[in-house]
Amino acid sequence: MQWFLKAFQNYAVFNGRARRKEYWFFALFMGIIGIVLTVLLEVSDSWAVIIIALIFCLAMIIPSIAVTVRRLHDIGRSGWWYLLSLVPIGNIVILIFTLLDSQPETNQWGPNPKEKSL
Repeated sequence: MQWFLKAFQNYAVFNGRARRKEYWFFALFMGIIGIVLTVLLEVSDSWAVIIIALIFCLAMIIPSIAVTVRRLHDIGRSGWWYLLSLVPIGNIVILIFTLLDSQPETNQWGPNPKEKSL
């Protein structure tokens, strides 16, 4: 939970680096919340649930992009690589990039975040 909150605290921070753990826990919690909202949308005909789901989806666009950009920085790639997700096969490339290990040394986006937490 702390990794999700850490990613959420950096709501619109596009500089720096994000560890795999931070990225994947953010993705996990986003997936769980998405499943819960989908179930609520299926069982409820209430406009309130639709509005809550819509607000949540819109509110999570910026933090999702930001944590992905920071994850790309962690492996030594520019955040502009995220634009690759706009082409059909690009999402697979972004997925592979997010699975790669951090650069062990300091890069142009800052020190290795793993060293801070050890």
